Amino acid sequence: MRAYFSRRYRLSASHRLHTDTFSEEQNRDIYGKCNNPYGHGHNYTIEVTVGGQVGAETGMVCDLVELDTCVQKNVIERFDHMNLNLDPLFQHQVPTTENLCMEIYELLADFNKAELVRVRIEETSNNSFEYPVSKR
Repeated sequence: MRAYFSRRYRLSASHRLHTDTFSEEQNRDIYGKCNNPYGHGHNYTIEVTVGGQVGAETGMVCDLVELDTCVQKNVIERFDHMNLNLDPLFQHQVPTTENLCMEIYELLADFNKAELVRVRIEETSNNSFEYPVSKR
């Protein structure tokens, strides 16, 4: 029997949406207030979904402590209370939440206790991002 398990995590980080390939005016036009030279912050909610067979003995898809440990080590410790622009992952790409979502997915891809199904990030109460997008 296959089931899915989702767990939520929180982190706070700042970023500035800006690319050197655009002029200052283009950056302001495209990114608006998110192009503030001093950056701005978000309290992100990250939802990680894994799937797999329900263990006959445990009744679980995976041990949530193992998932928590993986997310803590690979995501929270790396990004919480950090400026995303300073992380090597964003040295050559804009730290949009779309890119953050895809990078977090890749950072968790080695979790081998269950299949990583998706990463979803709520940036604000109005904005959320998901990778990969499920085919419904």
